[in-house]
Amino acid sequence: GEKSGFLLFPFNEKLMQFWETYILIMETLEGNQIHVIKPVLPKLNSLYEHAISGEKGCWLFHPSWHMCIYKRMFESENKTLTKEGILHFLELYETKHLPNSLGFSEFVIGPLMDALSESSLYSRTPGQLMGACPPLGMRLQKFLATYIMLLPEEEKGSFLLKFIQKMTSRHWCAVPILFLSMALAYIPACKVLGTEGLHALRDVLQCTMITHQILLRGAAQCYLLQTAMRLTDVVSLVLVFFFSSSGENCLMPDWFEAKLVATMILLAADVEQMRNKHSGKSNIEWIELETFLNPLLDVLMKLGSNAYIPTLKTDKSLQLLLKLLQTCSLKCSNTQDDGVLFFIWKSLMMPVESILEFVLRRLTTNELSTVGDLDRCDLYLDLIPEIVNLCLQVSWKKVPSIKNFILSLTNASIRNLQERNSEEEPKLKEQIKKVASMASLTAVCEIMHRKPEAHLESLPSMEGSFAQLSSAMKPELALNIAYPYASLNICTLLCEETASQGWGKIVARYVRDQWICLRFILNSFPTLAQEYEETSEMSLSTDERSRKFLQSALEALTILPSDQVLPVFDCMKVLVPKLLDSSESLCIEAFDLAWKIISSLSNTQLIFWSNLKAFVRFIFDTEVLAVAASAKGQAYAKIKEIIFKLIDMSATKTGVFNVVLSHCCRSWIFPTIDERSALANAFLNAGNYCELITEACVFGTVFRRDQRLIQDVHAFIENLGEKCAANVVTESTNRDDHYVRVCAIKFLCLLDGSNILHKTFMEDIFIKLLDKDKLVSRSRTRYYANSLQHRIKNRVWQTLLVLLPKLDQNFLCGTLDKVFQAGFGNNQASVKYFIEWIVILSLHKYPQFLNKLWDCFCYDEEKLKTSICTFLSVLSHFDIILQNTSEKKPALKKALIVVLQWCFNHNFSVRLYALVALKKIWGMCRLLHVEEFDTLTPVIESSLQQVENMHGTGNARRNWQRIQDHFFFATFHPLEDYSLETIFYTLPRLSELAEDEWISLSKFDRFTDVPLPPAFQWYHSRMELRDLKPSDWSQQDMGSNSAETDSQTEWTDVQKKIIPWKNSTPSLDLEMMFQDRAAKLGKSNSRLIVVASLIDKPTNLGGLCRTSEIFGASALVVGSLHYIQDKQFQHLSVSAEQWLPLVEVKPSQLVDYLQQKKMEGYTIIGVEQTAKSFDLTEYCFPEKSLLLLGNEHEGIPANLIHHLDVCVEIPQQGIIRSLNVHVSGALLIWEYTRQQVIKQKQQK
Repeated sequence: GEKSGFLLFPFNEKLMQFWETYILIMETLEGNQIHVIKPVLPKLNSLYEHAISGEKGCWLFHPSWHMCIYKRMFESENKTLTKEGILHFLELYETKHLPNSLGFSEFVIGPLMDALSESSLYSRTPGQLMGACPPLGMRLQKFLATYIMLLPEEEKGSFLLKFIQKMTSRHWCAVPILFLSMALAYIPACKVLGTEGLHALRDVLQCTMITHQILLRGAAQCYLLQTAMRLTDVVSLVLVFFFSSSGENCLMPDWFEAKLVATMILLAADVEQMRNKHSGKSNIEWIELETFLNPLLDVLMKLGSNAYIPTLKTDKSLQLLLKLLQTCSLKCSNTQDDGVLFFIWKSLMMPVESILEFVLRRLTTNELSTVGDLDRCDLYLDLIPEIVNLCLQVSWKKVPSIKNFILSLTNASIRNLQERNSEEEPKLKEQIKKVASMASLTAVCEIMHRKPEAHLESLPSMEGSFAQLSSAMKPELALNIAYPYASLNICTLLCEETASQGWGKIVARYVRDQWICLRFILNSFPTLAQEYEETSEMSLSTDERSRKFLQSALEALTILPSDQVLPVFDCMKVLVPKLLDSSESLCIEAFDLAWKIISSLSNTQLIFWSNLKAFVRFIFDTEVLAVAASAKGQAYAKIKEIIFKLIDMSATKTGVFNVVLSHCCRSWIFPTIDERSALANAFLNAGNYCELITEACVFGTVFRRDQRLIQDVHAFIENLGEKCAANVVTESTNRDDHYVRVCAIKFLCLLDGSNILHKTFMEDIFIKLLDKDKLVSRSRTRYYANSLQHRIKNRVWQTLLVLLPKLDQNFLCGTLDKVFQAGFGNNQASVKYFIEWIVILSLHKYPQFLNKLWDCFCYDEEKLKTSICTFLSVLSHFDIILQNTSEKKPALKKALIVVLQWCFNHNFSVRLYALVALKKIWGMCRLLHVEEFDTLTPVIESSLQQVENMHGTGNARRNWQRIQDHFFFATFHPLEDYSLETIFYTLPRLSELAEDEWISLSKFDRFTDVPLPPAFQWYHSRMELRDLKPSDWSQQDMGSNSAETDSQTEWTDVQKKIIPWKNSTPSLDLEMMFQDRAAKLGKSNSRLIVVASLIDKPTNLGGLCRTSEIFGASALVVGSLHYIQDKQFQHLSVSAEQWLPLVEVKPSQLVDYLQQKKMEGYTIIGVEQTAKSFDLTEYCFPEKSLLLLGNEHEGIPANLIHHLDVCVEIPQQGIIRSLNVHVSGALLIWEYTRQQVIKQKQQK
């Protein structure tokens, strides 16, 4: 008896309450309508109160009963219901102390995690700002932390292990994995994960997340690392589990040991330095640090003289040296500030000559002979720049040694490359020597480029050496560039399987190194090759040589992997401008091939962005653009084609247009010294390619819901700042779509109206944007708020508003008419405000254009409709317009005449706008004490007084107050509020534009690629406007009762819609099956047949079907059963056709059908107004009744009226002739049902 406590007498009442509530919830959940289900959810809380014993703290009902409810919600087709169910479940552990149950853990790992895999559940709520954590993410964090803490210690590890393993058991999208990882990271520290846990975390990193977006993947990786650090039992584990070892045998020692020892030496030195500071010693001897360094220095000092030191020993020593130098470089830029670094660097200066001698010997002789030796080659070449940096930082005395080393390495490498193979099929050793020599030259070029302070180019014979290299790279003298694989003959190596592994990568590396060297020669010694060849017998013209190199570049692009093409793009940037005139077709081929490479990489994150930047530097190079534009040929058209292809790509890959526009704006407005010399005025390119700026001003896609979710989560991660390590390590590339428009607007803000080029460009952009607005308006005369058309128009007028102050009177005189014409269009609120603002500012600056405004009021009233409100809104700011006018009276008189006319318009909205304008203009007249208006004073003032007092509590009074309080009339000041923040953030917010259209001022500040001058003043909105909340006078108060609905904890009564459990279509055999069906479903045994064969609208039939089923009609007769397949029918019937017998009787068969029913005892009742029809309120329906409904337009035909027993009509009080046929039928069906119910009660 004690264990089954809920069966005892004291619990009987609680038992009854539990099951009543449980059944109500389960019945309600059978539907999908959230407005019906949501009020029932608070009853789940009382369900838990009934299910838990307060005294004993144990379950009276097994928790699996509750889990059934949640599982039903999680599996609902309605995602809103699923989300509500998950949020309610997660809240439990915040609000209630539930006893532990194994079933809960299984439920969390199973159905709950399955439900959490749906990305759409992590969307923001409508009121949340962009960048905030979604509610589900926050609840998940709190739930998991609370749940783990409530679990017994022995269960925590197994639960977490299963939780993490579940994250690897299916394909998870990036968003759920991110928030699950974040929830794991916020669990309070407890050492419960062992080896299996780390393996599971590694599987999540290596398998589940491999295809996720970079920022989301990076953030999730950071959280999983935090999870490992907080939850792992480090005492019983070894760090080696973090590293998955490769199966290949490394020919070089692993770098892990070098990293570890270098870190240990530096940490030990820091400890020694702190101890010395503590003891107050002035002369620090660094005894311990010297002890650590001496073994390394001994080996390094012998490298140059002892040729028999084991290779493994030299490798490990040089690895440690490299890691020490790299770590020191990262730690401090000034060695004088750090005694440890200064001592280490000074110590490492001693073996410099020995190291350089060793490296020179290894790189230039035949000591590197296998594929594995190329790893050592990389080690030696990585050391060279670090040693150069060391000498420049610590001791210039060693610089001559560096210069001699560089010169010797260069000359020896060039000789190796120029050597002809003695055999037709070269050996592997010779090929490896050539690869190492080319890699050495590449390293030299990189050092000379990055360390100009070393003045390595001034070395004697260095120029001649590079001239020899340039000659060696001529296509017709050596096939190294065009056909590098010809000199690296692979065929001879295929027999050596171990040697040939990865040979393709080596060939690609060799070709890439060639192009790096060529890039350096073309950029650093532009005349070198030409001068050298002029003395050569086999000299070529500059154009011919450039053409050969460009052909070779195209061939190189076809064989190089995508991650190796950057130096080729850079060389093409130099070569193409020289050939655009003479070899245009070849240049176009280069454009096409480069674009093909970029477009094929759109899904390869790691190399796409670096390649895109190189591609943009090539195609949109100042000189390339200038030469193409001057010829206006095929190359010019091809570049414009590429521009639009890049814009199209941006629609699916966010950030592409950002890279293009940022590069162009910088090069056009801030040209470098090289660009200035190449082009007298780089800004000419802006005019020649103005489509780029025009499209940028209106750029921005309307994202699908799933894309918008990704954008929101990106914003959330970025808002975390340094709290999320992914933000620190991920390159900030401003890939947000907003930055395209920010860049374009900042570019336009930097233009100077007094500069002829700038002025012409701005006027061109202004005209093109007006044309774009007109094109959008023509494409669709009516458009929805926040549609793509609305957004484009909004962006157009925002840009025009930015340009307006820079335009002169002559230009505005010709274009203001287009602005006024746009005001007549069917515009959304935000667009109307911008048009009105532009008109106000234009008339304020040039009042002589006022006649253009008066002309707008002269159009035919039918044509104007409500668009006249735009121009009446302009008059409400008439004081700003006349601010610079000395003679105000004539303008005021004209304004009064115009406004008074519109105060009598039949349209209520027009009258309201006219009254607002009248109130403003009349106030100005009174201030000026214009005597001419004295006669109008009583009329106008009494009218305004009447408006203020009209219909004290009615809608007219409310709307009059709302329009006066509206921000555009009450707070907005066209001059003082002119700022970037008002245009791009405040006004869109106040006009209820979608939040993703608001561009905050912080984005203008963060985008530093195109800086605005410090004196730029048009930044901030006034506080009065910035603090306002959106409240459009013409809109109803939306959701005014929502707070009351949400705050109510539990409803005393709720909607209860009964949904049949069995979803099977009943038999259509009316006579045989009806009574059995009615009994099974618990419905009344009605004898009413509704005949709707004359009705031909699916909507009316669908409504009648629903009404007939609800009131228990025995059958509905239709003209064709095909109607039930109609979408409109199904929408109105809401599946009633599955529970009501439908009989098909065509209109031509109706007479026979009615005769048959008469013989069966039915009374045929027509729903029609006839001379002898009965009043519905007076007619008594027989039990066996057949209702015949007429056609929507023609009613019941005369030939059928003669077959009716009686006609019934519905009494009417109004003027309209008849009711809708569905409504008429519903009224008669209800009256029949009402009468039958009363009869049944009387019989009982």
